[in-house]
Formats: sequence, C-alpha cells, structure tokens
Amino acid sequence: MKVGVLTGGGDCPGLNAVIRAVVRKGIFHYEDGFVGFMEGWRGLLEDKTMDLDLSSVGGILPRGGTILRTSRTNPAKYPEGLKHCAESLKKHGCDALIAIGGDDTLSVAQKLFTNGVKVVGVPKTIDNDLAGTDFTFGFDTAVNIATEAIDRVHTTAEAHNRVIVVEVMGRSAGWIAAYSGIAGGADVILIPEVPFDIEQVAELIRQRHARGRYFSIVVAAEGAKFSDGNEKHGGAAAQDGRDEFGHPRLSGIALTLASEIEKRTGFETRSVVLGHIQRGGSPTAYDRVLATRYGLGAIDMVHRGEFGQMAALRGNKIISIPLAEAIASNRKVDQEILDAAVGILDKLDYKVSPRA
Repeated sequence: MKVGVLTGGGDCPGLNAVIRAVVRKGIFHYEDGFVGFMEGWRGLLEDKTMDLDLSSVGGILPRGGTILRTSRTNPAKYPEGLKHCAESLKKHGCDALIAIGGDDTLSVAQKLFTNGVKVVGVPKTIDNDLAGTDFTFGFDTAVNIATEAIDRVHTTAEAHNRVIVVEVMGRSAGWIAAYSGIAGGADVILIPEVPFDIEQVAELIRQRHARGRYFSIVVAAEGAKFSDGNEKHGGAAAQDGRDEFGHPRLSGIALTLASEIEKRTGFETRSVVLGHIQRGGSPTAYDRVLATRYGLGAIDMVHRGEFGQMAALRGNKIISIPLAEAIASNRKVDQEILDAAVGILDKLDYKVSPRA
C-alpha cells in the first residue's frame, strides 16, 4: 500500500515523532511505501512532495518542527481545491492519506472523506483543545517551557517588586495557562473560558502587597477575555488579518493587562510574551512517546480500513473515533482543573484567580 502523509496548521513538538512512527511501522510491518506532501494541504494543491523512507526519518525523533513543513492553507477556499487534492493523491498512487493536524486540518480531511478519499487523522494542537482525545502531543512540551519561564520571572519580579504578566498560547481554551500557572505558582490565571474583571485582578494584587507580598505573577492565555466584552483591551482583540480558516491572529493581552494593572494599582508592571518559543525545540519524553503511539495507531487504522476516523487517547489507550466527533467542538478546560487552580488561589468571582 502507498500512503500519503502531511502535517497542517501550526507546528508543534512531536510532529516528526509521528511521521517517524508511521513510516517505520508501515515499512517494517506492512511493507508500505510513503509520499510526504509538503507544507500541509498546499502540497496537494501545488504538487509539492518528498519521499518518505527509513533514511528520511532517521534521527528526526528529537527534532522539533516537521520535516514535511506546514502551512495554514485551506483547500476549500480555492476553486475545486478539494477535487484537486483528491486528484493529487491519485496521481501519486496513494491508497490512503494520513493527515496530522488540529481541527482546521482535520475539517478538510473530513470533507475529503465525504468525497470518497480514504483518510485517517492524527490529532495535533499545542493548545490541547481538540475534542475526543484526552491529550495532544506538543502540549506537555509547551507547558514545560511556560512553567520554566514563570519560574524565571518569579525571581526578577521579586527582586524589583514588580508585577509581571506572562502571555501563553491558548486561543479558545486555556489548558497551557491553567497547567503552567498551577505548576509555576502564578498568582492570577486568566483563561478564555472565564472572562475576567480587571478591577478584581487589580484588587487581588493590591491585597497581596498589603500582606507584604510586593510582587505578583499573572499568567494569561492569548485568548483571555475581559468581562466587559470590550475587545479594545487587547488579547481578545486581533491583529489585522485572519488566516485562511477565518481565525483572527491574537496578540496583545499581556501588554494591555500590564498597562491596566499598573494604572489601577500604581505598581510597576511588565509583560512577557512567550509566543513561538512554546512551539520550538525538542519535544519532552512524554510528547515523544505519545506522538509515537499516535503514529503507530494511525498506520494500523489505515490497514484496518478505519477511514474517516482519528486516532485518539482515552485513558492510556489509543482508540479510533470519527473525524466528525473530533472537529465538532473545542475541548475547554474542565471543572476539575479549574477547581485545582481555585484550590491554591484566592477565591474571586471569576474563579481562576490566586493566592499567595
């Protein structure tokens, strides 16, 4: 069997581990051949390919990024784009396609499946917000990077009696902010799921100072929202432009929060935006193992004929679920994690705020 492989959407640590696992098991166990489509769906639209064999996947396990490169190309936005994707697969003799990506990439995979393409999905989102699976690879690496950053800013915040706002990834779900905020001992955690009152945040920080804690750490997901719904405040506001899937490019919540906090409290406040630092570098051991298991599961699904399905982690098992289920909604931070944050933080109305 000949199998096409692509990686779409934002890159994240662990993508190469998936590719490696797919190719190695496909060759050793099934005698498959592989073709890699470059830069996500753009590779199918523009016929950009590379051979995938044992040599090309050698040594890539610890590497970040993706040897297939990626893009946020949406074939459905182009005239007969989906038809062209199917024709490209046929041209290269592909009997099936493994698409590695988040809800956008997998939404295209679902459209192709409904049009007769044999496709299997692998969940990839650094935000950990894809429905139907407990964890996605790349998330653990991002949390570790964010936690280390929070640990580091703690010392400089304390030395200078400053408030420091750390902005992490999380467009519509605050998994990275919640996990790194808890692990890093943040004093305020702000996530998209729970709009916050900026005056409550300021009051909390004033109370910390009154108790002799002259510094504070605020962790905010890039998609955190002000409760007044006024998007001029920053992170909930987007930079000019949207990607091909219609998502606004978020930026600015940390800078806006720092300005508002300093204005309301009089305490010197700085902001740190981790941005793509969370995406780069070598994946953690956990992400290497999880990504490998997803890749092994995906190639097995191909040979079981489980098309229109996505590999998913449930408990400690890799299972198969419908692509339609995976892309139906974003997975929000659950109440247990919110309760864990509340348990170590000062109780505020918006529930995800802190304690010294």
